[in-house]
Amino acid sequence: MNGVSYSAADISASGMMAERHRMEVIANNIANAYTTRTDAGGPYRRQQVIFAAALDAQGSGSSSAAGGMRGVEILGVEEDQSELQLISNPDHPDADENGMVAMPNVKIPNEMVDLITASRAYEANLKALKNFREMAEQTLSLIRGG
Repeated sequence: MNGVSYSAADISASGMMAERHRMEVIANNIANAYTTRTDAGGPYRRQQVIFAAALDAQGSGSSSAAGGMRGVEILGVEEDQSELQLISNPDHPDADENGMVAMPNVKIPNEMVDLITASRAYEANLKALKNFREMAEQTLSLIRGG
């Protein structure tokens, strides 16, 4: 049972884990949307998860399950280097000599869209995994003769 069907379950499970991690990073972005001072110094920078297709060493490099696909691999989490927004707030403790405060590059509407996308991708992988389990149970039932 080490063929395509088993790989499909692995692919779905790795996709679920990757999207769960992505949702955690997005939640962290939202939580820090107004953090103007971090341990590293300066305002919080939006984080983004970098994914790649994980291929079997024996695979041909094809993206199909039969061609060596193992699933999704998380390469890492990187800071978004887009510009920080400057706002005028002379009374803020992190204001510069001109009264400007550098704010995080987190845009809540974009984070919400990313969160919905990640959630739907997670749900799609969960559905595929449930379908795989149901097919495996039906196959076992047929083999047992009942």
